[in-house]
Amino acid sequence: MTSGSGAIAFLGTGLMGARQARRLLDAGYSLVAWNRSREKAEALASHGARVADTAAEAARDADVVVLMLENGAIVTDVLFSQGVAEALRPGSIVVDMSSIKPAEAQDHARRLAERGVSHIDAPVSGGTVGAEQGTLAIMAGGESDAFSPVKAMLEAMGRPVHVGPHGAGQLAKLANQIIVGVTIGAVAEALMLAERGGADPAKVREALRGGFAESRILELHGQRMIERDFVTKGRSVTHLKDLDNALDAAEQLSLASMPYTAVTTDLFRGLLANAGDLDHSGLLVELERRNGPAA
Repeated sequence: MTSGSGAIAFLGTGLMGARQARRLLDAGYSLVAWNRSREKAEALASHGARVADTAAEAARDADVVVLMLENGAIVTDVLFSQGVAEALRPGSIVVDMSSIKPAEAQDHARRLAERGVSHIDAPVSGGTVGAEQGTLAIMAGGESDAFSPVKAMLEAMGRPVHVGPHGAGQLAKLANQIIVGVTIGAVAEALMLAERGGADPAKVREALRGGFAESRILELHGQRMIERDFVTKGRSVTHLKDLDNALDAAEQLSLASMPYTAVTTDLFRGLLANAGDLDHSGLLVELERRNGPAA
């Protein structure tokens, strides 16, 4: 699907979705926007989007329907209870960029296939900055025959890679969230240890940069920890959802132990219970709480 070659319905124009939709509009795609809170979709009208009153209305004449919703239950509701599946034409393609359970993506693909509609699960990583700049990592699962027509569209939002069959995109996203979450916890623990021992955590971070400990997490989240800037850029509640989904997937795949994921999940649960939905770099706050004040 090349720029201007077909109509896109974009369902879910929140923090991420609005930025992704603008990338598509700027690339010349014709787009109809829908969001449960209509005002969020209306903000795209000045960029050239048409705003629909219902999700089904948005999907009715679409060649591709993109979803960017909060969780699997909402995706299921929008697709199958709000009339989207019934409104879709045979031969159209659903691209679900939400982060949901792999089993949910597989179920959605099966149910849509019964209607002659293709499905790609294509969750993303890169946050609002990546969505704004069109540099998202996009992990796509599904049939290659369905991925090929939407690859150019996805490239307007980032770097799409076809990683396997239905549900594989969601598995890749869970792998991403495990790596990110565990690494945030490791950076927080290391900086806490350094500071508790009398070292300057900012200088420790500087010393570690460029060595084997270097990472985007040390660079970005480490800086947030040093500045104690926990204003939400990556929601802890969303990260916890993804880690819970990872543990659920591990159980479904008969994996007996995911210790790093389990510990990090527990830390996020504690952070949300005791400090609220801070940026996920706020794991430092939960580690400090568990260790108490310095002697």
